[in-house]
Amino acid sequence: MEVNYKNKKSYRTAKYPLRQPWYLTWLIWILSRIMLTGKQKKIEKIGMEGLKPPYLLFSNHMSFIDFELVALATHPHKVNNVVNIDGYYRRPWLLTWIGAICTRKFTTDMHLVKSIKRVIERGDILCMYPEARYSPCGTTSFMPETLGMLVRRCGVPVVIAVHHGNYLHAPFWCFRKKRRVPLHTTFTKILTAEEASTLPVEEINRRIREAMQYDEYRYQRETDIRITEPFRAEGLHKILYQCPACGTEHQMASEGTALFCTACGKRWILGEDGVLSATEGVTEFPHVPDWFEWERGQVRAQIENGTYAFSDTVDVHSLPRCWKFEALGTATLTHDAQNGFVLEGHYRGKDYRIQRLPLETNSLHVEYDFPHVKPFDCLDLSTPNDSFYCFPTKQNVVTKLSLATEEIYKIHEEKRLAARAARSAAKDAV
Repeated sequence: MEVNYKNKKSYRTAKYPLRQPWYLTWLIWILSRIMLTGKQKKIEKIGMEGLKPPYLLFSNHMSFIDFELVALATHPHKVNNVVNIDGYYRRPWLLTWIGAICTRKFTTDMHLVKSIKRVIERGDILCMYPEARYSPCGTTSFMPETLGMLVRRCGVPVVIAVHHGNYLHAPFWCFRKKRRVPLHTTFTKILTAEEASTLPVEEINRRIREAMQYDEYRYQRETDIRITEPFRAEGLHKILYQCPACGTEHQMASEGTALFCTACGKRWILGEDGVLSATEGVTEFPHVPDWFEWERGQVRAQIENGTYAFSDTVDVHSLPRCWKFEALGTATLTHDAQNGFVLEGHYRGKDYRIQRLPLETNSLHVEYDFPHVKPFDCLDLSTPNDSFYCFPTKQNVVTKLSLATEEIYKIHEEKRLAARAARSAAKDAV
């Protein structure tokens, strides 16, 4: 059941992007240089000698600075970026003008592939962020297997951009408070046009995943970056939501350089080198990403033993169009391994029900301190024609929901592939 909007129209994402005029590439370059003024930065190109468009550019994603660094590195060539619908909020004319390709995260968007092909056929650069969200803990996030098929279909060189320092400068969980950190971006050509056209999809995916591996906390230690800001741990509890000492979930908090559990009282200090140290007793996870992946394992175990389930009253604001969020009021949001996400509410005299099945959502768009609507944590459930930004009543739950979404998808995908292999084996045996 769809939402009973007074205006039934939604923003049309199924349209081809404009090609950037030459003067716009210069304007974007100038503005990017201005935005990066005062920041220590280095851009390094590897194996790109003589490379000219068209090509696919896949970049990791940690903050808005990623776009500015890509703009500097690709100038003076024309670039079309894939952008989520919330990037168009109140400025669709601007995003359309600069040639952005609008989509809704974690939906099946067939026209997106057509738009990408159009960019390549024009002889331009297509820039895409395969993780489709800012990295929560400074490591590589989930990337879809369909990337390899896209590369084969386009048949052009592939370049990987890996940004270092961007996450440390403005971590997703505390992006409003910036740290003084040097930025280093590498652009590496990993596939020629011939390889993109001939290599198996599995090998293409392997090369992409290998080239896009990164760990910002390890990078911080290896390059001896010291983050001295006294607020460096503030917000860290948003991703490290479960206490490894007592096992309590959603009772972590942070202040200054300290991370602590309000249930058992254990405290950790985030050092200038990015290493966690317990103030008393054993330090379970000195490395932040190890703690994060431990939480993932805990969620996976709950899913497999049948104890995982989520239900909450959420405040819903939808974005069917780009100019205004529609306040839909409160609704009930549930999530489990069988039904995926189910959002049920009532708006303008009629009930609505939005469901995203496990195999329809391979990851989840979450926001910490959302810059639109209101500055709280939220999650976004999108359909091909609408996006629902849900603000939970329960505190500090969106990170676990994102981990659960990915693990539920993996489990269902593993079962699907196993069933297909069994059918194929049975057919061959006949």
